[in-house]
Amino acid sequence: MSVICRNALTEDVEALFELIKGYAEKGIMLPRSREALTRSIDTFIVAEDEGRLIGCGSLCQLGSDLVEIRSLGIAEGYKGQGIGSRLVDALIEEAKIQGIPKVMALTYEAAFFQKNGFVIVEKEIFPEKVWTDCVNCPKQHCCDEIAVVRVIAPIPENEKVTYAQI
Repeated sequence: MSVICRNALTEDVEALFELIKGYAEKGIMLPRSREALTRSIDTFIVAEDEGRLIGCGSLCQLGSDLVEIRSLGIAEGYKGQGIGSRLVDALIEEAKIQGIPKVMALTYEAAFFQKNGFVIVEKEIFPEKVWTDCVNCPKQHCCDEIAVVRVIAPIPENEKVTYAQI
């Protein structure tokens, strides 16, 4: 297996849509339309194995010092092989490049995020998230997701890295 992580391309929209749809049908990820994916394609990092999209994740800026990891998923048959951690590493590097010091996520897999340097926190410390997404969520008053955050240091301007180096 030769998995690479790279920036998503417009040609990835259909594969992204199908991967996210599988998670959304299980109620563990918000659905994303093809149109929404096309509009936000530049926020996605994908993992591919021999040309097949097998994983994805995106960053959504919630404030000047906070981004959220969204739509993090791995295709069946590829879970448990470190691909999710590689995607998180790539997303963390992107946050560093953007100079954003805090990365958060809402998840059902807190142990995975803890293994990747995140700590569990109260959701209420992220009013940026609550007022942008949670207000429209059907689980708003009975949310069972766990909030996690990781504080990172931005990469100095003279030390920029590319995803190929991750």
